[in-house]
Parts: sequence; C-alpha cells; structure tokens
Amino acid sequence: MATFSGLRRLEVVDSHTAGEPTRVVVTGGPDLAGLTPAQAVERLRREHDWLRTAAVLEPRGSDILVGALLLPPTRFDTAAGVVFFNNVGYLGMCGHGMIGVGVTLAYLGRIPAGEHRIETPAGDVTLRLAPSERRHASFLHVDSRVSIRNVASRRYRARVPVDVPGHGRITGDIAWGGNWFFLCSDHGLELRFGRVEQLTDFSRRLRAALGAGGITGEAGAEIDHIELIGPPALSENHGRNFVLCPGLAYDRSPCGTGTSAKLACLAADGVLEPGVAWRQEGILGSVFEGSYERGESGDEILPTLAGRAYITARSELLLDPSDPFRWGIGTHGPD
Repeated sequence: MATFSGLRRLEVVDSHTAGEPTRVVVTGGPDLAGLTPAQAVERLRREHDWLRTAAVLEPRGSDILVGALLLPPTRFDTAAGVVFFNNVGYLGMCGHGMIGVGVTLAYLGRIPAGEHRIETPAGDVTLRLAPSERRHASFLHVDSRVSIRNVASRRYRARVPVDVPGHGRITGDIAWGGNWFFLCSDHGLELRFGRVEQLTDFSRRLRAALGAGGITGEAGAEIDHIELIGPPALSENHGRNFVLCPGLAYDRSPCGTGTSAKLACLAADGVLEPGVAWRQEGILGSVFEGSYERGESGDEILPTLAGRAYITARSELLLDPSDPFRWGIGTHGPD
C-alpha cells in the first residue's frame, strides 16, 4: 500500500507567454532570503539543484519548460527577485519568463497594475502591467499584456563566418540580450512551424560548429542560444525568428532575450531608431513588440518588450521519498 508521509511539496503557478510555458515556484524551495538572485543561483547550483530538476524535468515537466523561483526582494525599490532555469541549467534572464512572472505575481495578488522592478541574476528588469479593461477583471484588474524593460543589450561581433557541416558557410552576429545569441539570416531556410525539425537540426549543428571553432561571447562566454532570422508571415510585422534554447528545445515564443539581441543588432546597423516599434514574430506566429533607448555606453541599448501571458494552472508538486524519479528523470538529486 502506498504511503504519503514525508512528502516534499512545491507550490507552482504555470503560465504560457505567446505559447512558451513558464512554471513559477512560489513556495517549497530552500531558504534563500537575503541573497541576491546572482548569489541565489550559485547556492542553488551548489546545494539545491534538486529544485530545478524536480520542477522542470520529467515526469513533472518537459524539455520546453522554463522554471522561475520567486525570491524575496533584497532592496526597498524592488518588488521581488527571480531566478530562471531550464532542463540543463540556469539562465541570466528570460524575457517570456519575466512576462509570465508578471502575470503570476498579479494573479497571486502580490502586485497591482503599474510599474515594478524585479531583480534577476543579469540585473534589474522593470515590468509594467497594463490595467484591465474587462468589466469583471481578475488578477487585481491586471490585463494579460505585460511590458518589460530588459537589461542592457549589445552586439558584440558582426558578420562572423561559420562553416556548418552539411550546410556550408553562413555568417551571423553575436549579441547579448540577457543571454548570448548567434543571430543568422543567410541560412536559406524557411521559418515556419512545419519545418521545426529541419530548423532544430540546423541550429544544433550551427551551435556545435561555434563550439568547435572556439567562437564565443565576451570573455569566452558560451553562446548557448541560436536565433535564425527571416521575413515575417504578416505584413504588419517586421521579422520572424526561430530560437534554439540551451537544452536543445526551440522557443515557442518570439523569445524576449532573443528579440532584445535582435534590437541591439538593428541599432548597431543604424536601421532602427530609438523609440521605433519592431514587431517580432515567433515560429508559432505570436508576436512580441519591441523598441529601445540608448544605453549609458555607446554600444548598449535598453530594450523594452511587450507580450501577453496567460495563467494555465496552479498546483502542488509532490516529491515522494519512495519515488525513484522524485528529483527528475536522469538525475540522482541530493541523495
């Protein structure tokens, strides 16, 4: 007979932003009070990686799921802290995830409509929740549309050549948007949902070629996101992307940090002026709207992104000590 004593419980709220899921861990994690998100990441990586694996790996999660651990704020001028993670590790920032965090905080009654600053390992992000126009609005009268002012973004290198096995030579830009990206537009592939398998295969080979060639971000940082660029499907939009994430799953949304990296490249090329909107389609056809301001240094921009997120579930994950897969398939957890 099954027994249920000694269960560890994680309270989570699930959402999706433009089709890409986010799972916010609300309670049940380790005590990280007083730590900044950058400090919390190191503590989690060293001592509590079980939280990441239990929350986002199978059998409770999947390769496409991005997790977010809510942290108490460490400063009076911030509303919360957050650490993002996925099936292979931790993220500096996550644009779609931050939009999901905004809607989740509103759903939990922790923040009203308006502007709020959130601490992340990559720096502070400002999110703005639009007031709802629905007569019977919930979530403290907050709409599903959220805009975020992301961390400072920049292009690091332009028109970098790479030889991709089985495909030939392509060129691309290396840019930072909260994560490191290689952005390529001369791949010759059609960016549509029916070609996801082909796009994933090419992006995997491109990422492997970057590693084999020693092509990195600044200070040797690994380029763990591949962003393929193409024309939009709809004339009211300006571009479309396909983004391969570090865990080798593709982003269902237009990717917030990837759109930030794209804005940095457009700014560096002088083809998009500050304050002008850029509508970025993802592979599902969902859209993020972005713009930017000039940063403090000449090569940096401050991007703002807007998108919609929707709550999909509020639940409790149960970690049974008798379950051999309680820490996630493929990991042994802290035992």
